[in-house]
Amino acid sequence: MKIIELPDYLANKIAAGEVVERPASVVKELVENSVDAQSDWIKIDIEEAGLQSIKITDNGIGIPYDQCKKAFLRHATSKIKNENDLFHVKTLGFRGEALASIAAVSRLRIQTSTGETAGTVLEIEGGHLQSESRSDARQGTEILVRDIFFNTPARLKYLKTVHTELGHITDIINRMALSHPAIRFELTHNGRKIFQTTGKGDLRQIAASIYGFSVAKKMIPVFRKTTDYTIDGFIVKPEVNRASRNYITTVVNGRIIRNNSLARAITAGYHTLLPIGRQPIVILNIEMDPILIDVNVHPTKLEVRFSKEKELFSAVEEMIKEAFHKQTLIPSGSKPKPEKEKSFQNSFAFDFSDKKKETTKAAEEKEPNEHDDLQPLQVYEPSTHNVADTIDSVEQPLEAGDNERFDRTEEKERIPALYPIGQHHGTYIIAQNENGLYIIDQHAAQERIKYEYFRDKIGDVESVVQDLLVPITFEFTAQEALIIKQYEQELQKVGLFFENFGQNAYIVRSHPKWFPKGEEEEIIRDMVEQLIREQKINIHKLREDAAILMSCKKSIKANHYLNHTDMERLLNDLRMCEEPFTCPHGRPIIIQFTKYEMEKMFKRVM
Repeated sequence: MKIIELPDYLANKIAAGEVVERPASVVKELVENSVDAQSDWIKIDIEEAGLQSIKITDNGIGIPYDQCKKAFLRHATSKIKNENDLFHVKTLGFRGEALASIAAVSRLRIQTSTGETAGTVLEIEGGHLQSESRSDARQGTEILVRDIFFNTPARLKYLKTVHTELGHITDIINRMALSHPAIRFELTHNGRKIFQTTGKGDLRQIAASIYGFSVAKKMIPVFRKTTDYTIDGFIVKPEVNRASRNYITTVVNGRIIRNNSLARAITAGYHTLLPIGRQPIVILNIEMDPILIDVNVHPTKLEVRFSKEKELFSAVEEMIKEAFHKQTLIPSGSKPKPEKEKSFQNSFAFDFSDKKKETTKAAEEKEPNEHDDLQPLQVYEPSTHNVADTIDSVEQPLEAGDNERFDRTEEKERIPALYPIGQHHGTYIIAQNENGLYIIDQHAAQERIKYEYFRDKIGDVESVVQDLLVPITFEFTAQEALIIKQYEQELQKVGLFFENFGQNAYIVRSHPKWFPKGEEEEIIRDMVEQLIREQKINIHKLREDAAILMSCKKSIKANHYLNHTDMERLLNDLRMCEEPFTCPHGRPIIIQFTKYEMEKMFKRVM
């Protein structure tokens, strides 16, 4: 086997395979260079989703004449001078691969000037310099990339449709705008402007142009400062959620990054407020000493590694939880009108004030309030249903014991007092107050009540156990038995004591006192299965899963009729919950129709 040194043109093509995956990769690298060049205006012109051409124009510092050709040499950069600089990276592009890689697989033209003397024009094709000339002295840089992958046709077959490739480019520019709100971005496709920001530093305004006004109105500002980190940005109320993590934007020192552990910390902050399988919309900017982050772990500089990640993740999770704890998270029952297509030619004037107040006030003065009397209304109950008997016969679902009542009167109640009117289909409680009409999912409401009760009981430091009259026997596979043995002490911390009872068999003679009667075996098996599945014990998660499981099993179900006293008790207990807005699985408990929304639906106001 003969070892040879690859020629530059071939090495650049190989490097291009890592750096230049698709047209969006070219856009990302060139726009990052424009940001590093201290530009406050960057224009991106795309033809046929970048397959035909990509032109990036900025007003940055430009490249001097004697440095321009060096910029296209492999591993040439102005941003790294020695090994120590790798641990203090403050720029977006620093590897020195981008320009050489892009030029190796395209026909490229660059025109650049520092503004002091005549500029430079270079024409490069497939990595080879074709011509060199001088240009005017306009400060900034314009790079035109045409016929991407013209000399590597095999790469073209991996590209998707124009619509898909344009989507990737738009996503890149959206995130760049979110990470640099003080830069004015313009994006055109086939001559049509499709995105623009003002560059005035208003992050909420940029989010409105990307996600829509209705989403931006539900954004909550967050801020947290620790010894090592400053974190700020916006989190969107959990009622607005998406199917993937693509809507979580994390920026570290001005760099868009991807870190799965950080994303998990963000979703952990939402805790039980999000439906299962749904993800939040979040924009977080994190500033830190560059020495605390390694950005040189991936060719595209997208993935990073933190040196004090536990502190950072805890700060993010706690910050989000605290922000939501100060909010009333009752979603509106009326759907907003579909937003009209936004014109990005506008100045993006964006007023978040509630202009409905004046209209509502005028309507109240015009007509008397017909619903000031909030005494509960009498509700028709089917004569075939004896409500009291039904409750007594179904494990007394609303009578879980004296210890399940909440004593949190010293805390601020998260929802106002609600007065039950009646019940719909034995599933939803209809209630009212001076703020409007409310619909409450009775099963979800009691799940939340019982979940917080069980969570508090399970979370007690002292694990009080009680003996079983008849021990429970469990049989496991050999692998499962080894895992149980490995985590024997951790299981004992949550009150589970397994005794050997033959090969791969165990008996349990006692269980934590908080286990519901009759559900001991199923709860224990579920907890052990969670341990076997993850092959590590997470006491907090075990207790959390057990609390959710028990709250679901012991809550009233749909098609279960309640009398007025039961409804009042349920609503009062819900008011005492720490998070009364969603069940433990993230489903909404309560929705509201405000007085204004009701009047608008019935055309009392227009």
